[in-house]
Amino acid sequence: MVAPSLDEVLASPTSALLVGMGVANRAVAGALARRGHAVVAVDDNPSDQLRADADALGITLGSSDELAELVAAAAFVVPTPGLPEQHEAFAIADAAGVAVVSEFDLAAVWDDRPIVAVTGTNGKTTTVELAVAALAADGRVAVAAGNTDIPLVTAIDDPNTDVFVVEASSFRLARARRFRPTVATWLNFAPDHLDVHRSLESYEAAKAHLFSLARGGTIVANAADPVVMRNVPADAAAVTFGSSGHWYLDGDVLAGPDGPFVVTGELWRALPHDIENTLAVAASLAPLGVPPEAVARAASTFAPLAHRVTPVGELDGQTYYDDSKATTPHATLSALRGFDRVVLIAGGRNKGIDLTPMASASDRVVAVVAIGDSADEIERAFAPDTRVIIAGDMGGAVSAARRLAASSVPVLLSPGCASFDWYRNYGERGDDFARAVTAEAAR
Repeated sequence: MVAPSLDEVLASPTSALLVGMGVANRAVAGALARRGHAVVAVDDNPSDQLRADADALGITLGSSDELAELVAAAAFVVPTPGLPEQHEAFAIADAAGVAVVSEFDLAAVWDDRPIVAVTGTNGKTTTVELAVAALAADGRVAVAAGNTDIPLVTAIDDPNTDVFVVEASSFRLARARRFRPTVATWLNFAPDHLDVHRSLESYEAAKAHLFSLARGGTIVANAADPVVMRNVPADAAAVTFGSSGHWYLDGDVLAGPDGPFVVTGELWRALPHDIENTLAVAASLAPLGVPPEAVARAASTFAPLAHRVTPVGELDGQTYYDDSKATTPHATLSALRGFDRVVLIAGGRNKGIDLTPMASASDRVVAVVAIGDSADEIERAFAPDTRVIIAGDMGGAVSAARRLAASSVPVLLSPGCASFDWYRNYGERGDDFARAVTAEAAR
């Protein structure tokens, strides 16, 4: 008897084990249950709410103490995105010969509409949302899914969508098997998530896996990023963007293979990473027949996303910018490239990353206010060449930044670290920064 293929296993009602029950796997649980799969879930930190949610979804909540038995009884395992690679579930499944799959695999088996998948250490969300806007400008119904508020397994339930633009995190890509994006775009690479991946090499391999999954599709690569370019398959005819790419900046004009399509002054904002993201969108949508003029229209009216170099107030002629979404040194450096001189507020919970690269832009930094668990690391990274003050809370950080900033020198919250020391997420951190600026203005 021939064993069923993985596609057949995923498509036919069988038994599935979900390890971890965050937002994504709760959506996966519901999608599997609706398709007749018997679903068991385990979580390292079960709660009464989780038990109630499991009951509502009609799934069984097992015990992590029985993980080996639960894996052996499952046809496949779906880990929650962000489950550390060292978690025993992976080793148990591999030893038992049980397939570990991503929600992307499930969506690929259940739906065959076009997908533009975007990965990268930074810029994914903005690129995805701009791509959705450009597709709409071309008259197509598109939705952002994946590492967003809408998991891909949920997005495919809408029959009216023409194209899915998927934010593809390394967590979802690492174990993906059947995911086949029409276009696979890799924006950039820098150290990140070393609290989840075993090593920097493992993190790179997870990102690079997107190109392997896109065999038969179009690969889009950042020509200026050596890590991205070294992972382009030798036999792939990649479309490139940035510097010497097929899509590039020529003076103040963004251009492609057929010539210019928009000037920087017409973009919603023209910081260096905004230009790169716009070029990436044009390169990614061209294979779908979307004209660059549609990208230009979308980029001229695009609403900036919150917590991404967003002005939140002005004091003494100094503008205060919230870039709380910058949770890596690479993201902070990208933000600093948009300023000539700035007072930087940085720090938070380090994700196992070397923070010293932030100091490579110290020529743009008047002074630094260090915050959070990594304040001492931030101080060591910038001192003694740059003045550093450590603040005990966000209000103190804003007050210190106000004292340090000369007239007209902006203040930038761009932490380069995660927010989970003081806050639940980067949005809460950015909101507290805006609140502190407002409170400082009232003093």
